[in-house]
Amino acid sequence: MNILVADDEPGIRNLVGEILTDEGHTVTLAENGKDALEKFNRGWQEIVFSDIRMPEMTGIELLEEIKKINENTQFIIMTSHASVENSIAALQQGAFDYIIKPFSDLDIVVDAADRAIANLTAIRKQQYLVSTLSRQNAELGDLNKKFREMAIRDGLTGLFNHRHAQDRLDEEFERSRRFKRRFSILFMDVDNFKFFNDNNGHQAGDEVLKTISQIMTSAVRDSDIVARWGGEEFIIIAAETETKPACELAERIRLKIANHAFAHAKQQPLGIVSLSIGVATISSSTEDAQSLVKLADDAVYFAKDHGRNRTVFCTADRKMKSVRIRPRNDDKQKSESDSGQSGGV
Repeated sequence: MNILVADDEPGIRNLVGEILTDEGHTVTLAENGKDALEKFNRGWQEIVFSDIRMPEMTGIELLEEIKKINENTQFIIMTSHASVENSIAALQQGAFDYIIKPFSDLDIVVDAADRAIANLTAIRKQQYLVSTLSRQNAELGDLNKKFREMAIRDGLTGLFNHRHAQDRLDEEFERSRRFKRRFSILFMDVDNFKFFNDNNGHQAGDEVLKTISQIMTSAVRDSDIVARWGGEEFIIIAAETETKPACELAERIRLKIANHAFAHAKQQPLGIVSLSIGVATISSSTEDAQSLVKLADDAVYFAKDHGRNRTVFCTADRKMKSVRIRPRNDDKQKSESDSGQSGGV
């Protein structure tokens, strides 16, 4: 244990130093408070024995400075009978203990050092336990976060799963009704996906689903919810989104999928991997979230019945409107099925 002994009386200073050295401690001697502080700053001292009355800097002043540097340093006051009141004041300011000099028994010094060591050990154990508990709590928090993520994520694509999408859809519906805000949903189905799986295997089909998920995620805003609804079906919940921007988003996604170079795509019935997309927007007549999903789902069936690889918007009164929107600069390439077609919602 590193121990600093500060006393302006050489006899006391040397005696205490010898006693502690004989006990196996590494002892540094200081002739006054200022000298003690300089030596404390130069080398780590775990325990300090200090006279309370010293020139240039008193023991109380030394105590205050050392506690600023390391509050765990064990500070032991050496005082005469006449200065016991000052010693009690030192205890109130953070000193660990005090001993009376001249010493009636040299073991007093050893006992004081042993008590300080025991207290320091207890402090370190407590700090270790607090650190360990903090680390374990952080690890537990991370683990709980991972479990929560696993509970709401689809294992294959990493998108939100059906249950979470349903919860968020209900929340968005209630929010839109309460604040009279609009939102839209995009319901998507991969065209001829069973044909793809039957001819290329489920592993190849899984790769298609994962790639489609990545393309959709890159096309939406951070506030949009992208989820795997089930099998080859996907849904996007676009908050604060009217019909036109929702259809534009659907077309961007559809074009990106149609123009992507999927493996085995040319063997598909349309010669590409494509999506049929249904779009629906909440209105005053929308009864609940499920009825909005039904509108978008009906639009998907309409798209499939009319050639697939297309976006269809379903109005509140169930009128179907095929959508063809001119692609933006980042969607210059158009799919073969878009050739010669133009128009809007």
